[in-house]
Amino acid sequence: MARVKVALPDAFPLTVQIPVRITDLNYGAHLGNDALLSILHEARVQFLQHCQLPEFDPATKIGLIMADVAIEYKGEGFHGDVLHIQLAATDLHRYGFDVVYWVKNQDGREIARAKTGMLCFDYNTRKLRNLSPEMEAQLSLPSA
Repeated sequence: MARVKVALPDAFPLTVQIPVRITDLNYGAHLGNDALLSILHEARVQFLQHCQLPEFDPATKIGLIMADVAIEYKGEGFHGDVLHIQLAATDLHRYGFDVVYWVKNQDGREIARAKTGMLCFDYNTRKLRNLSPEMEAQLSLPSA
C-alpha cells in the first residue's frame, strides 16, 4: 500500500500554538490520532479567523465542509508539548480549497503533516457553492 505524502507549500501565512492536553493521549501515552484531528480542527478555525472567514455563518447557513483529510505522521507528541502548527490555503478551485498543516513541537521536531479538503456548502439547499472571489482573496492574504 502506498503511504500518504502531504506536500508542503513554500510559505505559511499563520502559525498557531496549541498545547497537548492529558486527554489528547492514547494508551501508548502519546498524542492520539483522533486528538490530532481535533487539534487540526481548532487550528483551522484560527486560520479562517486570521483570513476573516467564518467556518459557518448561522445567519445565512453558508459554510465549509471537510471533504477529505490526509495525515502523515512523523513523530510522537506528548503531554506538555506545545504544538506549533503552520497553516496555508492551497489548491484553490471552483468549490473550495485545501488547508495544509505542518505540525512541530516546541523544540522544532516534526510531529505531522496534514491536509484537509474544504468545500463551500449551502446548508439551506444542501449543495456545494462556488468559492467567491472575496473568499479567494482572503485565503490568499500574505503572512501576518
